[in-house]
Amino acid sequence: MAQLEIACFNLNSAIIAQKNGVNRVELCAGFEVGGTTPKKKEVVEFIKLLSIDLYVMIRPRGGDFIYSDDEFSIMKNEIKTFKELKVTGFVFGILNEDKTINLPQNKELIELAKPFPCTFHRAFDEVPDAFQSLENVIDCGFTTILTSGQAQNAVAGIELITELVKKANNRIFIMPGGSLRSSNVRLIQQNTKARFFHSSAIIDESQMANAEEIIALKTNLK
Repeated sequence: MAQLEIACFNLNSAIIAQKNGVNRVELCAGFEVGGTTPKKKEVVEFIKLLSIDLYVMIRPRGGDFIYSDDEFSIMKNEIKTFKELKVTGFVFGILNEDKTINLPQNKELIELAKPFPCTFHRAFDEVPDAFQSLENVIDCGFTTILTSGQAQNAVAGIELITELVKKANNRIFIMPGGSLRSSNVRLIQQNTKARFFHSSAIIDESQMANAEEIIALKTNLK
């Protein structure tokens, strides 16, 4: 059975997602830059109201995915803080200057996050060698890769996503995301054979997940 994660930038979106049967919420701030770390007080409120899995974005700023020592320290401290709040997973990704996977820093965050699972986010879409990076991300200990197939959206990247799913061979979830909507999710599922899918379910300027869109996403997933 396919599973659905909804990226939520506010509490109302998370409540809508839960009411309409999604499997997991990814909590982010910074909608305008594609997601950053939410504030602690927001995470506390989410935990009070959600019974489904809650993954938290660990990203100190928008822009690239190459972080200074100070920024890396912030990321470590955020993971420690949110672990105490009993979230169920984390979302992050760190690259080197040449945009390859930063193995030492990612592994250190994975160790800090244990026993909670971690998703490598769409920093993956910037790496120069997707298949070598797949092996590196698996080696780090991530359980999921969120990717648009290194394209503007998941439909445009469908061929690479399909190959990644094959090469992953059930060692890690390849989760298509990037303009994923009810209108294209069946196409993406049928071609890629992925089992986990990611959408914001935002269809207007409200930055709010749309209940009808979530229902349609679920209906179109087998």
